[in-house]
Formats: sequence, C-alpha cells, structure tokens
Amino acid sequence: MTRFKIASSSALAVLFAASLALAQAPTPTRVRGTIESLDGQTLTVKSRDGATVVIKLADNAPVRTFTKSSLDDVKQGGFVGITATPQPDGTQKAVEIHIFPEAMRGTGEGHRPWDLVPDSTMTNATVDSQVAVSDGQKLVLKYKDGEKTFIVPSNVIVVTFAPATTADLKPGAKVFLNALKQPDGTITAPNVTVGSNGVNPPM
Repeated sequence: MTRFKIASSSALAVLFAASLALAQAPTPTRVRGTIESLDGQTLTVKSRDGATVVIKLADNAPVRTFTKSSLDDVKQGGFVGITATPQPDGTQKAVEIHIFPEAMRGTGEGHRPWDLVPDSTMTNATVDSQVAVSDGQKLVLKYKDGEKTFIVPSNVIVVTFAPATTADLKPGAKVFLNALKQPDGTITAPNVTVGSNGVNPPM
C-alpha cells in the first residue's frame, strides 16, 4: 500500500470516527411544561405541546425559581438574558428579561436562535448601556463575540433567578429545562427551573 493510500485510509477512518461520535452525541432540547410527578430523580412533565416527557435529573441537580422584578432592576453592568424577536431595523424587541445573580454571571453567554415564539432569539450578556425611550428602554448588550441592541417595552416581563429545592417540584408547577436527548432516546437535565409564588419561567 502506498503512502498516499495509507494517508487516505487514515483520513477516512478519522472522518468516520468523528461522524460516529457526532451521531452519538446528546442533542440539546428545551422542555417547557407542567410537572405531573417527581419520583426520585425522574421528573415527568406534560409539555406545552401536550406530550408527556420523562426527564432524568442529574444527581444533586440545582433547582432554581424566579422572583418578579421590574425594568428598574435591570442595571448597567448587570448580566441578563433576553428573549427577543428580530426587527427590520436590525434591533431586537424584548419579550422577557431574566436577571442573573452575580454567581451565575457568564451562564450561556452569547446570542443564539430560540424557540419560545417563532423566530425568537436568546441573548445572555452584560448590559453595556441603557437609554430611556418613549415606551421603555433601549439596551445594548455586549458579549464576547459581539453586541445586540434591544428595544424593551415598559411592560416587558422581568424576573430574577432565585434558589429553590426539590420540594418546589410539585405536580402542577410550571418548569423549564435545558435538557439533553441521549442516543438511546432518554432525556437528561443538569438542572431545572420551576415556577413558584405565581411567577413562572418566562423563557
């Protein structure tokens, strides 16, 4: 076998292995819905599309909830997440804002497509500037790869992350999970966010 054939065979083997690893990698999936039950670390949720989803929570998975906030609590220099819809002028119109505590700064930093509503986006970043406009604020968020400008209506939903426990994972409570669908079809999640005191996960 010539060196060229050996090199080609090696390259094909590497590509095959990479493709196989990619095919076996967990697929990110977001679960929104209402808790039906919690049995140990197994959470059963009725998703917003009506399907029953069974999620295996990681051991000692952090449980978080939200408290109600307002636009006045969004401060320059703070780290926030904003669900938004792109506007024709290149800005983003905020649908909701969740404020991260300092200990969670950097969580999911960046800008990406989202699925709360059609064509929505999610941006987790630092508030670089804020200016009052006729019906709310204009915020500029900066992250490591860029920045986005948001038009924020005065009536936008604003919440702040707060700690919770598994005792809050009660049937009927609303939940949001950034989960992973494993190659065998099971769904796992490293943490869970649950609604409480009338404040539900808005993202």
